[in-house]
Amino acid sequence: MDDHESNSEPDALIRFEVTRRTVVETGTTALLLTALPRAAVAAGSVDNKEPPPPSVSVTLQINGHSHSLTLDPRTTLLDALREHLALTGSKKGCDHGQCGACTVLIEGRRINSCLTLAVMHDGQSVTTIEGLAQGTNLHPLQTAFVEHDGFQCGYCTSGQICSAFGMLAESRSGMPSYVTDDLTKSAAELTDVEIRERMSGNICRCAAYPNIVEAIKQAAGVPT
Repeated sequence: MDDHESNSEPDALIRFEVTRRTVVETGTTALLLTALPRAAVAAGSVDNKEPPPPSVSVTLQINGHSHSLTLDPRTTLLDALREHLALTGSKKGCDHGQCGACTVLIEGRRINSCLTLAVMHDGQSVTTIEGLAQGTNLHPLQTAFVEHDGFQCGYCTSGQICSAFGMLAESRSGMPSYVTDDLTKSAAELTDVEIRERMSGNICRCAAYPNIVEAIKQAAGVPT
């Protein structure tokens, strides 16, 4: 091996090490530059927040009483009830409209209050679980749920009862369900299968479904 060859190998090694170090240094510099804006925002030196939308005035007729509220237009009906009016009977379960714990009645129709905005119901009648009883006299559905032990932990119960109230009204008006056999009848027969289908949007994690069905049948006057 001549002198030229022996000297070329260290040069190549040095060039490789410098190239690798350059890559590491470049990557580190890029990472620091990327983190700087986040750190600035966290420190408050950069205001990256959009201003909230202006508040709006809403009047809700809740359980027979008028309530005037000034709300962020993004406020859900459920949050307006719970956070602004202290009507905590309606529960926040999944907050995605999948469990039914937040069910209330809008103009007599059942609705998931977590999926609708309060401003959408300005001037409309809202009935919550607190509005079903007449003073100390429970609504027949509430009485039936107690008598048939239609609840265990009770978290879903207010939504179950409000949903059952709306469901019975739908049935009496002749509204069919997916399992209704005879569409010529003025109202579907409230069999166990019919009730379960109509109440399928309300989940009970304690699995008190048989007792809930029996309670609804009693309130509807169906032989149990």
